[in-house]
Amino acid sequence: MSSPANAITVAITGASGTAYALRLIEQLLAAGRDVWLLYSQAAQVVLKMEDGIELSARPAEAEQQLSARFGAAAGQLRVFGRQQWTAPVASGSNPPEAMVVVPCTTGTLGSIANGICDDLIDRAADVMLKERRKLILVVRETPFSSIHLENMSRLDRAGAIIMPANPGFYQQPRSVADLVDFMVARILDQLGVPNQLLPRWGGD
Repeated sequence: MSSPANAITVAITGASGTAYALRLIEQLLAAGRDVWLLYSQAAQVVLKMEDGIELSARPAEAEQQLSARFGAAAGQLRVFGRQQWTAPVASGSNPPEAMVVVPCTTGTLGSIANGICDDLIDRAADVMLKERRKLILVVRETPFSSIHLENMSRLDRAGAIIMPANPGFYQQPRSVADLVDFMVARILDQLGVPNQLLPRWGGD
């Protein structure tokens, strides 16, 4: 049984960049953290397009599928459905340590910024804000409209961390995987999870 004190919620929405989410889940599990996973219907489409993963719409099946993929220990990875309002992430009485929406669509960004809780992803993020827990939004869009920027500013004031998927190049990446690791390392840093994915600025 996973514990909220050790759990990180990862929510995958339908923006491009699902590789970030997969690598983050892999690294969290390897670090011994529990992962509570949420994903949108659009995320299933993008996972198939970008990563060749046909993720089941049934949470129990998706949990088995991903636990096998990542070699997760029993109960370490839990998957909740979009309308599963009995999930622990839906209540401030049992919140996880932190939540990462990766990649985050501007639609999800707008819903969270305006307190619209039509599905479990929005509600889980709403809980994190009201409980003053860490909420990281890895927004993937370009260019940003004034509406997107206003929503990001609003969420920043509410305590969320806005991390657009903008990998750096000073580490001289040689592959797409290197670029993915740059962003995942920065997310892990924000979560306080030690990692060796990224050469540190000013290091040897």
